[in-house]
Amino acid sequence: MGGFFGAASKRDVVLDVFFGVDYHSHLGTRRAGMVFYDNGTFQRQIHSIENAPFRTKFEDDLVDFHGNSGIGCISDTDPQPLLVRSHLGVFGITTVGAINNADQLIEDFFADGGKQFMAMGSTKVNTTELVAGLINRKETLVEGIKFAQEAIDGSLTLLIMTDDGAIIAARDRMGRLPVLIGKDDDGHCISFESFAYQKLGYEDCYELGPGEIVRVTAEGFETLAPAGDQMKICAFLWVYYGYPNSNYEGVNVETMRYRNGAIMARDEEARNGQIPDVDYVAGVPDSGLPHGIGYATETNKPFARPFIKYTPTWPRSFMPSNQAVRNRVAKMKQIPVPELIKDKKLLFVDDSIVRGTQLGETVEFLYGAGAKEVHMRSACPPIMYSCKYLSFSSSKSDMELIGRRVVQELEGDEGQKHLDEYSDATTERGKCLLKSICEQLGFDSLEYQSLDGMLEAIGIDREKICTYCWDGKE
Repeated sequence: MGGFFGAASKRDVVLDVFFGVDYHSHLGTRRAGMVFYDNGTFQRQIHSIENAPFRTKFEDDLVDFHGNSGIGCISDTDPQPLLVRSHLGVFGITTVGAINNADQLIEDFFADGGKQFMAMGSTKVNTTELVAGLINRKETLVEGIKFAQEAIDGSLTLLIMTDDGAIIAARDRMGRLPVLIGKDDDGHCISFESFAYQKLGYEDCYELGPGEIVRVTAEGFETLAPAGDQMKICAFLWVYYGYPNSNYEGVNVETMRYRNGAIMARDEEARNGQIPDVDYVAGVPDSGLPHGIGYATETNKPFARPFIKYTPTWPRSFMPSNQAVRNRVAKMKQIPVPELIKDKKLLFVDDSIVRGTQLGETVEFLYGAGAKEVHMRSACPPIMYSCKYLSFSSSKSDMELIGRRVVQELEGDEGQKHLDEYSDATTERGKCLLKSICEQLGFDSLEYQSLDGMLEAIGIDREKICTYCWDGKE
């Protein structure tokens, strides 16, 4: 994944961009960078944040940064933002998204007369440099951005800071990620997370539509390319990786999660006639907590935190590329509250069940701490397809997903033709999937939120929401 923040103002914006980018640190742990424009010059710095947080790495750079315009990013892919000099001028650029056809785009670039890209140690081309190369094939930035977005199989959301200090923001043509503009008395900012600019004293100003391209300056903003009619914003923004304080398409993340947990409990009781008799309902930290609160409130069960995630010195466990490191970090972060576990019947709500590895270890940890029963609920349906639009999951193959893997174990290749049935807990295949995963991971019971229930909790037109991870629909 990744996130960005930019600002253009009548005053120096270094601290605004510094803190604005830092507020996107939950979206990646690999690279981060900032670039500022000051009286005709650019200043840029990029650091690895794999072993230290953003603030620590960039604090010493602040004294050397100056400028009334700046952009910055948290990147979970390649180093950025980049500075580019071309026939379109000098500009800084940062991108968020996924490019599934990068090799083909590079070959097409060479076939059309392009001569080179800089190669990284892996011999791959930096994805943001590839985007800049696509943009530079056209005669204007707007034409280039639209060309790049149409050529890319995946998604592309970006910020460009030009050599006059203006910032061009472009939302993915299907609006898979949000892009918001805030304003204060001195200027404007652009952000992925709305809370980031609200904490910096900016007010809500405008939310870009899908495919919309906007030019932002201290004085205001203007639309350079209008929004399209179709939108497919990522549902996982609300379910999992969006920050609780943020709003997307007018819907707050935290309150959606409360609703989602409540709807899941409501529908489970209607379907099964009862809810498990447990001592406590809990959420798997962090994003599972509000889903758990909603479930507990709907069922009138006590909410508790039987284990606490120790976060001061540990990065987010889903980000490191090494699965063994990810598993070890997740295990080390779980600190039990024995008084809330020993001899207790517990029901946990997690935001999702992806590979199941960490959740299986969590169950072992809980039973090892003396839990009498452990019931599990997933706040979204079984994930059947790896995301090809945003790369927020480390899964490299659909068969790494526990849902797909269990389907293959149950029915072989024939089962892959019936994924819609396996995703529906009311069908025989759906019940079989639940039973098998429940047994493999050691739960006393397992239920998933339905697709309809999750979409009800989000509350916007379901046709505007991307549900590819669950139903494979483009």
